[in-house]
Amino acid sequence: MQIKETSKIYDVIIVGSGAGGGMATKILGDAGLKVAVVEAGPFFDPKSPEQQTQLKWPYESPRRGASTVRPFGDFDSAYGGWEIEGEPYTRKNGTKFDWFRSRMLGGRTNHWGRISLRFGPDDFKKKNIDGLGDNWPIGYEDVKPYYDKVDKLIGVFGTKEGLRNDPDGFFLPPPKPRLHELFYIKGTKKSNIPAIPSRMSMLTKKINEDRGVCFYCGQCARACQVYADFSAGTCLIFPAQKNGGQIDLFVNAMVREVTTNAEGKATGVSYINKEDRKEYKLKGKIVVLAASACSSARILLNSKSKQHPNGLGNSSNIVGKYLHDSTGASRSAFIPDLMNRKTYNEDGVGGMHVYTPWWLDNKKLDFPRGYHIEQWGGLGMPSYGFGFNPNDLNKYIGEKVGGYGESLRDDVKKYYGSVIGVSGRGESVAMKDNYCEIDPTTVDEFGIPVLRFHYKWSNFEIKQAKHMHETFEEIIHNMGGHILQDRPSKEQEYGLLAPGRIIHEVGTTRMGDNKKTSVVNKYQQLHEADNVFVVDAGPFVSQADKNPTWTILALSWRTSDYIIEQLKQQNI
Repeated sequence: MQIKETSKIYDVIIVGSGAGGGMATKILGDAGLKVAVVEAGPFFDPKSPEQQTQLKWPYESPRRGASTVRPFGDFDSAYGGWEIEGEPYTRKNGTKFDWFRSRMLGGRTNHWGRISLRFGPDDFKKKNIDGLGDNWPIGYEDVKPYYDKVDKLIGVFGTKEGLRNDPDGFFLPPPKPRLHELFYIKGTKKSNIPAIPSRMSMLTKKINEDRGVCFYCGQCARACQVYADFSAGTCLIFPAQKNGGQIDLFVNAMVREVTTNAEGKATGVSYINKEDRKEYKLKGKIVVLAASACSSARILLNSKSKQHPNGLGNSSNIVGKYLHDSTGASRSAFIPDLMNRKTYNEDGVGGMHVYTPWWLDNKKLDFPRGYHIEQWGGLGMPSYGFGFNPNDLNKYIGEKVGGYGESLRDDVKKYYGSVIGVSGRGESVAMKDNYCEIDPTTVDEFGIPVLRFHYKWSNFEIKQAKHMHETFEEIIHNMGGHILQDRPSKEQEYGLLAPGRIIHEVGTTRMGDNKKTSVVNKYQQLHEADNVFVVDAGPFVSQADKNPTWTILALSWRTSDYIIEQLKQQNI
């Protein structure tokens, strides 16, 4: 097959445009480097009239907003999903891993909860605490200066709480709790469980001229046309271009591999153009992988050569190993005191205004890692499948609900806003036997070998999920609520969602000082090719009970500074 090769040589080629790729684009572009950004999906700008879905009514969708075309609904800004036609992946030994791929400029940052938490001091050194997994080769003190920079550049609201392992940052004013959140606070107080203002990256205050302020439409999942919430495209890549950065975007470009020379160093990437189905090569002095933990592992494993017969960076056979995702389990409840509510606009930000950080000592429990609690409810805009399930209410409160016509309308007014939900999001223990690898017999529609997954929850995660449900039941009881689902059994793994469903997968290109047990060093630089870096969540040694995005951003900035310094010293 003829491969078209460009003559231009870039200083840096960045594969992926989400949190890690977006931050690298901003820092390296602002430094004056010639940057190519290669994205597997189309260009996306939520301000564009053709792509904007914010402030549209559900009835403007042929499916009333249902998730039959996009995984989170017609109007949500999630191009891609767990299943993409022509882009399969496989599983082995009964694995249930579900792999979410985002295919758009800005990646997953266009559609996410924007829960923006720092890892704490303990999160980098968990082996010291419980003897499980491995410590990171860096500590909180190494990342703190970059967390500070990310807070100031992007903006995050919250309050200073003085919690040692949930470090404070530079916060914008948080929004006030809504009625269902006041009920949640009431429920947690009775059990001495903390409930504090959320830490989320929506602007509640003006920080620069490029971005507007949140006007509480509650539709952050649709991406914000005034750029008030954080997305990598609107907040990092577009500003880098506006600052005069030499940045070329290659969209709808599916990267096949990192190309290397006789010395085993990277020379660029090859990709398939989805529009003409031809293969192209880009030349670059440095390659930065930011395609997501599993996608970057796939690229490295497919980058085989005489110098790297087992895949680039994989002589230790660690690429793809130690894959892990956040745990997730949920319950919902009917709160009688919230019936017959006066309806008014209480939308707020797109997500929770308060949350519960991990509050217990695992040494006193029968599982090793913690979780935080998220909650939802209120009077958001009705859409397909909104509000309550009449069958649940019929079963658990013994009152016939729903029907047709007037009785349905009356019950919607009666019960809407009276159902709340609580969800746990926790840390799983990284294990070598949870991994992704190249399937030896399956390729995607572009001819690129696909990933095959092997993953099982351990008893650690299953016991953690049991504790989540015990906590949910206690909080709901304190609120005077009626739980709307039976507690899942141990055989059902206490309702743990399949790994991959929380979309926090990390660990496939883990960081470490020992080349035999890790893929990258503490600057996320490949041990075996010093001009290749990985700045997504692949280098994470462990996950923590926090969402990974803020740490991806901070580490990508740290790596970008390192790249600039190394170029100045002519070391790479």
